[in-house]
Amino acid sequence: MQAQAHKHTVEGGQSLGYLLYLPDDHEEADYPLILFLHGSGERGTDLDQIKLFGLTQKIESGDDVTFIVIAPQCPPDTRWESYLPALKDIVDTVVDHYRVDTTRIYCTGLSMGGAGTWSLTTAYPDLFAAAIPICGRERMELGYPERLQRITHLPVWCFHGDADPVVPVESSIYLTKHLREYGGNPKLTIYEGVDHDSWTQTYANPDIYDWLLEHRLDVEK
Repeated sequence: MQAQAHKHTVEGGQSLGYLLYLPDDHEEADYPLILFLHGSGERGTDLDQIKLFGLTQKIESGDDVTFIVIAPQCPPDTRWESYLPALKDIVDTVVDHYRVDTTRIYCTGLSMGGAGTWSLTTAYPDLFAAAIPICGRERMELGYPERLQRITHLPVWCFHGDADPVVPVESSIYLTKHLREYGGNPKLTIYEGVDHDSWTQTYANPDIYDWLLEHRLDVEK
């Protein structure tokens, strides 16, 4: 899989760059899709920055995944919450132009991208079939925990290291606890002795991709 560089124009004329990874035979079959949101350190205008960590790093190292993967880049000094409509538009654009299994569209992200995963799924609760937020914090100014009531139907598998000095593990405990109290059924995996980098072993785990593929959107909703 080789990355294709694209730009999406958002409101006000600003461009949001993204990488698109396509399986070699993407024209021959409908593929599931993953939207991957990077962390704060990869913000900027150089798309190569996105390749350094997480799902994109796994692909760039030669580990193919059986998904179409979209990896947008958040502009400097901003957060994913400023671009939620643009992220949805990018997903819609890829769906319109490529063979995507529209019942199997997923979202995942790490750190700032983990927070973005919570924000995007709660903004568009019927867009994704499942989500994997990794070491993301709750954004209280956005209306948590009540906001979680929008995704009680959504399969969520959350990951965090219990020695994380950047985003305390209590953030993921808080989010999954309240989602469960509202009627959701999230999974939470806590890595013992792991600091902020709880994403490397998560994306290296084949079980997460099998778990994603177990879940489909209800297209008749």
